[in-house]
Amino acid sequence: MKKKKWLKISVGILSILLIIDIIASFYFYNLAIDRNEKDFLQGNEDLEVSAEAMDVFLEGDWRKWVGDQDFDEWTMTSYDGLKLRGYFLEAKQPTNKIVVMAHGYLGNAMDMGLYGQYYYEKLGYNIFMADARGHGASEGEYIGFGWHDRKDYIDWVNRIVKEYGQDTEIVLHGVSMGAATMLMASGEELPDNVKAIVADSPYTSVEDMFSYQMNRMYNIPAFPVLPSTSLVSKAKAGYSFTEASSLEQVKKANVPILYIHGNADSFVPTKMAYKLYENTKSEAEIMTIDDAGHGEAFATKKEKYINKLNSFLQQYIGE
Repeated sequence: MKKKKWLKISVGILSILLIIDIIASFYFYNLAIDRNEKDFLQGNEDLEVSAEAMDVFLEGDWRKWVGDQDFDEWTMTSYDGLKLRGYFLEAKQPTNKIVVMAHGYLGNAMDMGLYGQYYYEKLGYNIFMADARGHGASEGEYIGFGWHDRKDYIDWVNRIVKEYGQDTEIVLHGVSMGAATMLMASGEELPDNVKAIVADSPYTSVEDMFSYQMNRMYNIPAFPVLPSTSLVSKAKAGYSFTEASSLEQVKKANVPILYIHGNADSFVPTKMAYKLYENTKSEAEIMTIDDAGHGEAFATKKEKYINKLNSFLQQYIGE
């Protein structure tokens, strides 16, 4: 009788834990992945922006520059039926050079004007920016953290090549989630027109990032909630956290990659950039910026950033 009693108790406890795990999994999916208002990042110390970077992000002249430009609005239907939007700005003088840029989590295409202004005004590039699925004016009921987006950007690139010619030279430049997106694309069959990738503040994988953040933000271990949330994501959004890996993709990369990361980044730790760099199959370089937080490198150390960017591009982009 005692064995049966303990068995019932054990089953009851396991059932309760399972229910809690399921509830927690749907909670974290809705919190981070479902397309909805996100307020959980407010007050996050890891995302506190330095005063120097804040001045650039909020009041930099690049915002007025973006508003003054006459972007051509492009639309595209993704491989899974979503209507996506992108924005193309032709260079002042004809050129075959184009930078394709990807924004970060909860951002939109025009955020990349911070970098686009430099490519356009100083380097003379055509620029293209897109709203990732689940962001801005693009459709999508979930955030892909780069995994499905990698295919979207390849489709955008193929369209650019089709419209602007086979001699087009393309740079992929992404920040945070956008950087991970470009790295995830690097492991796919890219057209030869893609000459270089710039990855600013990328993460190794969605699994690694969430595991790190669950510990930092909620002081809970990744297991068992993270694997369960990954199953929910696979069912609702079509991807698991383990498969959404920049790290596994760069192991197959053939395009040169420049990694940039702030040494003071506590939201996506700098060690992730080093791990990516060390595992990149293609030619790669890495630059870290002292005292820069997440995605702050360009805003706080612009001269150092653009000097490294220029020297990198000169190696792989024609005159």
